Amino acid sequence: MNSVVLMGRLTRDPEVRYSQGEQPMAIARYTLAVDRRRSRNNNDENSADFISCVAFGRAGEFAEKYFHKGIKICVSGRIQTGSYTNKDGQKVYTTEVVVENQEFAESRNADSSASYSGGFGGGFGQGAEAPAARPEERPAAAMDGFMNIPEGIDEELPFT
Repeated sequence: MNSVVLMGRLTRDPEVRYSQGEQPMAIARYTLAVDRRRSRNNNDENSADFISCVAFGRAGEFAEKYFHKGIKICVSGRIQTGSYTNKDGQKVYTTEVVVENQEFAESRNADSSASYSGGFGGGFGQGAEAPAARPEERPAAAMDGFMNIPEGIDEELPFT
């Protein structure tokens, strides 16, 4: 089985291109900095792996619209390897995660520059529309930790 789940922060804004043809498709590429577990011998040293990810279609459009450098996201997908010959005639091997699902991994309050919230099990996944609300327009959270939905919302809820 080829399955991977990652949680990390974007190292830069996603790079998005559109395919050629009758129905162009978004192709978003981004890199996640994923913390490594600390070893018992080096408790003071933090290290990370930098994982290349690619999202196609609606997932690519979602990344273009809502993801930016520094936000924490969860990604699930599959590992894909490939190779090409560069301009110097050398064979270059590639490894990347083909994104099947991507979600926000922290609330907006956790990082003031991060996009709208949701954990790995909820929130806004690929292709979903995040509500565009200024902080003063967002409803306050109830005492149970859930957000109160204000009256008079004409839009559909942002999940399926």
